[in-house]
Amino acid sequence: MASHGKKYLEAREKVDRENLYQPMEAVKLLKDIGFANFDETVEVHLRTGLDPRQADQQVRDVVSLPNGLGKSVTIVVFAQGDAADAAKAAGADYVVDNEEMVNKIQGGWTDFDVAIATPDMMGTVGRLGRVLGPRGLMPNPKAGTVVQPDNMAEAINEAKAGRIEFRLDKTANIHVPIGKLSFTAEQLHENLVAFVQAVRHARPPGASGNFIRRVTVASSMSPGIKIDPNAEEMTL
Repeated sequence: MASHGKKYLEAREKVDRENLYQPMEAVKLLKDIGFANFDETVEVHLRTGLDPRQADQQVRDVVSLPNGLGKSVTIVVFAQGDAADAAKAAGADYVVDNEEMVNKIQGGWTDFDVAIATPDMMGTVGRLGRVLGPRGLMPNPKAGTVVQPDNMAEAINEAKAGRIEFRLDKTANIHVPIGKLSFTAEQLHENLVAFVQAVRHARPPGASGNFIRRVTVASSMSPGIKIDPNAEEMTL
C-alpha cells in the first residue's frame, strides 16, 4: 500500500469518507483541502451499474463544459487541400496532410489533446489506430471529431473551448477532467453538473436499475470526495 505525505493525510482528515456531499459542498471542500504548489486538475470519477461487455450498455458521447478546462487544448487535424487550409485558419495546431506527419504519429508522437479528421482521411487515420486508440485520440463521428470541411472551424472552436469526450471503460467507470483547482467553486460546480447531466442523457438502452452508482471528485493530489449521485441539480 502506497504511503502518503503529511499534507495529504491532513487533507484526508477533513473529508468524511462515509458522507455523500452535495455537489457545491464537495467542490468547496476540494478547494479548501488543496495543498499542491501547482494548479491541480480537478477530475470526476463516475461509477456506473453497466456491463461494459454488452453492446447495448456502452456510453460514448461529448459535453461542452460551460467554463472550459482551464488549459490550452492542442489539436491535430487530418485533412487535405481546402480542408487543411480551413483547419489551419481555424487554429489547428498541427495538420496531418503528408506521409511525414503520418509516420511521426506512427512512431508514437501524441503530443496533442484532440484529433479531428475529415471523412476522406479516415483510411489514413485507421492505419494509426494502434497509436491513437489506446490514448483515446481516435476521431469518431459520435464524438464530433469526424467532420465535413464546412464544419471544421466549428469543431476546432468547440474543442478549444472545452468540449470533452467521455466513454465507459472496461471497469464500468467514466473518468474526465472538469477544470482546474484555481477555478471558482461556482465554475467547478457548473462543469460538474454539466458533465453528470450529459452522462445521464447518454444512458444506453441496455441500462437497468441504478445507472449512476457513485460520483467522486478529486484533484491531482487530493483524496476523493464522494458526491450524492442523486443530488437534485444533477438529475434534471
